[in-house]
Amino acid sequence: MNKSGLIDYVKELLEEKMKVAWEAMEAAQESANDQGKSSMGDKYETSRSMGQLDRNMHARQYEQVRVERTVLERIGNTTAPERGAVGSLIKTTAGWFFVSVSLGVLKYEDETVIAVSSSSPVGVILLGKTVNEKFRFQNKEQTILEMR
Repeated sequence: MNKSGLIDYVKELLEEKMKVAWEAMEAAQESANDQGKSSMGDKYETSRSMGQLDRNMHARQYEQVRVERTVLERIGNTTAPERGAVGSLIKTTAGWFFVSVSLGVLKYEDETVIAVSSSSPVGVILLGKTVNEKFRFQNKEQTILEMR
C-alpha cells in the first residue's frame, strides 16, 4: 500500500470537509444576518440567535478539521517505523490502520483502511507496538503483521 498516496488522499478528504463546513458556516451567518434585518419582533430575534448558533457550530467543525489537517501535515512519508506512532500505517490481522486523524473506514487502493487518531482506543493500543506483537482489541487477539 502506498503510504504517501494515502496521506494525499486523506488530505483531500479533509479539504473537502473543511470546504463543506466553511460553506455551511457562511450560509448560517447569511441567514442570521437576513433575519436581523427584519423588525418583526421576538420571533426574528430567536431566528437570528438560532442562525448564529448554527454558524458557531459549523465554525467549530471547520476548526476541528483544520487542526486535523495540521496533524496530517506533520506526518512525513518516512522510513518504516520500528514502533507504532502517529503517522504509522499498520497492517494487522484485523486489517490496515492509519494512526493519524479520526476519519473511520476509508477505501484506498482496493483496500479498507481505518484512519484512527492516536487518542482513540485502538490508536492508544497501537502506539509503541512492533511487528509480530500481539494485542487485544474488542476482546479479540490481533497481531501486527507490517508497519509503514
